[in-house]
Formats: sequence, C-alpha cells, structure tokens
Amino acid sequence: MSRSGPGPGPRTGPRTGPGARTGPGTGDGIAAVLGSTGSDARSLGLLVAHQHERRLLTLRALLDAVRQAPAGVLPEGAAETMLRDWRLLAAADRADRAAARRVVQYPLTGSWAERCLRDLVRPGGAPRAAAALPHLSALAASAAARAGLRFTADVPYRQGVVTLPTLGGYRSARPGPREPDGGGRVRVEGEGSRLWLRLPGRTVEVRRGTDGVWRSAADGWQPLRALWTDDGRPVLVDDTDPYRDEERRSDPYGLSVAERLDGADHARWRRAWRDAQPWLRLGDGTRAREVAELLTCFVPLESPSGAQCSATLDEAFGALLSSHPVDGLKLAAALVHELQHTKLLALSRLTPLHTADATARHWAPWRPDPRPFDGLFQGAYAHLALAGFHLDVARAAAAPARRDAAWAAHCRYRQQVDAVLPQLTGSSRLTPAGRILAGAMADRHQRLKQHTPPHGQLARAAAYVETARTIWRRRWA
Repeated sequence: MSRSGPGPGPRTGPRTGPGARTGPGTGDGIAAVLGSTGSDARSLGLLVAHQHERRLLTLRALLDAVRQAPAGVLPEGAAETMLRDWRLLAAADRADRAAARRVVQYPLTGSWAERCLRDLVRPGGAPRAAAALPHLSALAASAAARAGLRFTADVPYRQGVVTLPTLGGYRSARPGPREPDGGGRVRVEGEGSRLWLRLPGRTVEVRRGTDGVWRSAADGWQPLRALWTDDGRPVLVDDTDPYRDEERRSDPYGLSVAERLDGADHARWRRAWRDAQPWLRLGDGTRAREVAELLTCFVPLESPSGAQCSATLDEAFGALLSSHPVDGLKLAAALVHELQHTKLLALSRLTPLHTADATARHWAPWRPDPRPFDGLFQGAYAHLALAGFHLDVARAAAAPARRDAAWAAHCRYRQQVDAVLPQLTGSSRLTPAGRILAGAMADRHQRLKQHTPPHGQLARAAAYVETARTIWRRRWA
C-alpha cells in the first residue's frame, strides 16, 4: 500500500521486482512512453487488459485451490458452495458480460481474491480464508443483479451487515436476537432492476434507478454513489465494501477507512471532483484521460489531522484511497500521484524492471527511513509526475498565492527527483525495460529543468532537500 500526505510519505509494496511477469505485447516502447510520466491509448489499454486477465486468473486459481484443499482444511461443503456461486457468476457473465465484469473487475474484488488465495497457501491461514470465501456469494449476487437476472443467493450477513459489492450495503441499527452475531447468511432475490433482502424480521426492497444507483426506502440501506468522468464513466465512492482497507484495520500511518458517509460528505466529494477536473486537463489532457481509464473507485479514509492523505492498494488495481478532499487542486494532485503508482505497478507485472532485493538501504528525500530500491523507483516516478503537474499549475494559476505555492511544490519535487535519479539510472540491477524507463524519466526531468522558477524558489527547495539528506545521514549512515 502506498501512502502520501502528512507523515513519512509513500510506502510501496513489491511493485517492480523480480516476481513480475512478462506477457505478450510488452516492450521497450511502453516503458519509454510511461517513463515520461505520460501515457497513450495503447499503453493504457495494455496495462488495463493485463490487469483484467490477472484478475480472471486469480479467481480461477482461487476456485481450484478451494476444490483441491485437503480434507479438514476448509469447512465441509465450502467447495460446493463456491462452485454454486461461481455458476451464478458465470450465468451473469453470459447474460451481460459488461455488467458482470463491473463486479468481477472491481478493484476491491481483487483485494478479496488475493487475500483469500494467500491465506489458503499460507501456513495457518485456512481459518481466515474460510471466513472470507462466502464473499463470493455477494459478488455473484451483485453481478447477477447488474445483469438483470432472476436469481436467488445466500450472502454473508455478519453483525447486522449485508454488503453487495458495487451496489451498496445494509446495516441494521439494532441487530435483533434472530440475527447471528458471529456471522451467517441471508437470502437475496433478484429480478430485473429489483432486489429483495430477506433479513430476519423484515424484507428490504432495493431498486436500480435510471442513473444506475441502487436505492431503497428502507432505513439502513446505503447505496454506493458515483462521480462521473468526462466520458460518462462512473467512479464509485465506496464506504461499504469489507475489503476496502488493508489486511489490518489500520496502518502504521494512522489512517483507516472512513465509515458511512453522510450527505454533506458526499457533497464535499462532488465539489472537489468537479473542481479537480480543470487542473487534470492542464497540458495535453493526459492526466484526465488516465483518470478516465485507470480509476474505478475511491475509498474514503479518515484523516484526524484534516490534511489530504492518499494511498493505493497493490492488489486493488483501479482503487484510490483518499481522505475527504480538501479542495479540487489537492484531489487532482492526489490523483496524479497515486495513478503513477498504479501505472508502474501494472507495468512491472507485464515486464520486470529490476532485480534488486527488498533491503531498505536507500535515501529518499521524501521519507525519513531507508527505502528498498523498489520504493525509491516508485517514489521518484510519482514525484517526477508531481513536479510536472505543479509546473502546469504554476503557469496556469491566476491567483498569486496559488501560483507561488505551485512553483514551490514544483521546485521541491524537482529537486527531490534530482537527488535520487543517479541512483536509478546508474544501477546495475535494472533490466532492459527498467533502463529504458529510468532513461525516459531522466529525459523528462531534463525538460522540466528548462523552466526557470521565480527567484529564490529553487534555492529554497535545494536547501530543503539537503537538510533532509543531512538528517537522514545522522540517523541512518
């Protein structure tokens, strides 16, 4: 999971190391295009297609792992239940592939599938996998609902909560005595654009509106609302999915997923999203196109400090975790930052970029702790994109205060990248694709240096970076 905002800055998992896969259609040209921190339709299409293929393979591997699990590892009947859910998912895919794939390819489906598969092969992980596997029933029901099938499914019901991924969820205000405390199932029936949740003591009807949002008059139903891209594609704001956070409820940076959003919260998201669009369209519009192609959902985070914080989940391609946005510009910057991690992670799974190990030994001016080579690569790539973004903002902003702040941010990110690029471009651990990517990053950095900031901005940024280097050496050298 990568993090940005107050505190140490981005944290990345094993994104670009030797475990990456090669595949058809990869090549030096994609690395060169992405190395500039830009993209084109072909490169984005390849990244998305490969990630979607990985998702299908992961789901199939999970089904096979459950069916082949030794006796006694999983509860009796687990394989039969999963196969039944799989058949409903397949029926939805046959009826309306695009609708069903909205669920199958949903980023948080990836979080669930990857965790289940890891737990099934991890010593002692079977109980966690057994507790998570029933989520496939909810995925299958959601896909069937989106496809308009007539169906019944028994979905997880835990502590008064039912979740239907990409549609919404129901939370009982006071779970009654008939509701299982430790977990159970309730019947969901669907037909066309209607659903019925047969809950203990009541039935909740949910209907799909003309805008695609599933709503109910019943108290406790929480629909997933959407933001909309320029080309009319929905980006969900997901505050219900049980797999929207890390495997721990909170992380070392003190950020945790937000609970249910109210109307005022959604209004803040809509305003910030609307106000972010002009900033994303600066330059040649590549950033806005990347958002439209790569972003599927936001996961709201709590931020006790009130500052803008953002993150990505390695296993949830297309998801961006973010605190409630402060304003449109900060949301746009978070999108630019996190989508670089998304692109580089997807590229690394097409072709390896380096062979360095995971030892944390490198200095990165945006972090107080040593970083592995992979984290250095990821951070430099994201900060290079931010340097370009804030340059565009500085050249476009009308307000002097905003213009000065953008120049300061541009210079800081530019100098941070300048300090670490030699470690990347000079590394003997880069693969051919990694060398091309790092070389394209260096070329992009040189082009940024052709722009002259206002007097004093670059010197202050250089002093900031050198101070960070001195502090790091005192602590870690």
